[in-house]
Amino acid sequence: MATHGARPARTGWVGWIYFGAVVLVAGGIVQFVNGLIALADSGMMYLLPSGMAVQVSFASVGISFMIMGIVLAAAGIGVMSGKTWARVLAITLAVLSVLGNIAFFTAYPIWSAIVIVLDVLVIYALVAHGKELRHS
Repeated sequence: MATHGARPARTGWVGWIYFGAVVLVAGGIVQFVNGLIALADSGMMYLLPSGMAVQVSFASVGISFMIMGIVLAAAGIGVMSGKTWARVLAITLAVLSVLGNIAFFTAYPIWSAIVIVLDVLVIYALVAHGKELRHS
């Protein structure tokens, strides 16, 4: 009997998928907060070891983190509803989020570390067991 195109049976891993979706929404919120913090620090002056003062603007970083946060949260909601496009988008965005947080780890180490760990969990849950929630 062919079951081609049939939805995979739900296992206990469905909880991990929902966890991944919730973490994705939470990661989006954290990214948004990262963006707000970067905007608040956008005119910071840093003193280099050589004694030279450098003004650093995190404004564009803050805006991009805020946009990323909104898109991550939207993808998480789509994953909860079982949409394949949302799962693909969520995996792509989680990978980009990891790369972005690695790039700016020195600016916000604690927030970045939290987001990186949560993104890796999301990627695993969606890649390994995402088809269990597929509706379309």
